[in-house]
Amino acid sequence: MSITKLSSREFSQDTGKAKKAAAKGPVFITDRGKPAHVLLSVEDYQRLTGGHRKIADALAM
Repeated sequence: MSITKLSSREFSQDTGKAKKAAAKGPVFITDRGKPAHVLLSVEDYQRLTGGHRKIADALAM
């Protein structure tokens, strides 16, 4: 598992790169050098949550 860090600008300019990196591990997206968001593959998300939560439920929050 590899961890990738991208600035918000890098993320918005090349989302394909971020998606490819997320397939290999978490992608930390930074704002002004500080971690602001994390992009995960669905498989990693389900592993972390135990697979019990539906994506629709998470989005409704």
